[in-house]
Parts: sequence; C-alpha cells; structure tokens
Amino acid sequence: MKRIYLSGPMTGLPGLNFPAFAAMTDNLRAGGHTVTNPAEINPDGGTWNDCMRRDIAALMDCDTVATLPGWEHSEGAKLELTIAHRLGMTAVNAHDLVTREAV
Repeated sequence: MKRIYLSGPMTGLPGLNFPAFAAMTDNLRAGGHTVTNPAEINPDGGTWNDCMRRDIAALMDCDTVATLPGWEHSEGAKLELTIAHRLGMTAVNAHDLVTREAV
C-alpha cells in the first residue's frame, strides 16, 4: 500500500482544522492506508516556517498526496502540491479516495 500525505488548509481555521485532518486520517487508515498527517507531525503548532519544514520532509516519504476541501486557498497546501507534481507524485482528492474504496 502506498503512503499517503494528507494536505489541506490549517492557518486561520478553528483548531487549525485538526478535526478534519483527524477524521480523514481515520477514514483512510480504516481503508488500510498508511497516512502521514501534518496535524500529527505538528500537534502543538509552531511557526508556519517550522511546520512547513517538518511537513515537507514528511512529504518526501510519501507516494501520494490526498487533499482536503479548501486546499487551493492554503499557501502551505499549494506548496505541497507543487512539490508533489514536480516530483511525479500522485495527487488525489481525499474524499474521492475514501468514496472509491467504499464502493
């Protein structure tokens, strides 16, 4: 099974959007996936730069990026997707991935 990096908006959202990250991580793991969740990497937050450095390092160990709603409005998520595309990684909508597997 491929390792999935979960990408989505955090900055400016209530609770840094951690509940959405946790729920999707649970759904993907229930489907048998290995998931890297940046909310788990940075549970106490930190500066944007510090978090992105840790997140990008973790992204390098993954094969696929799964996006959460609103990723396109997040500078961090857009950077993660740009890196993923440039490195030839697969990018998918996280909800589509869960829905496909439920069928």
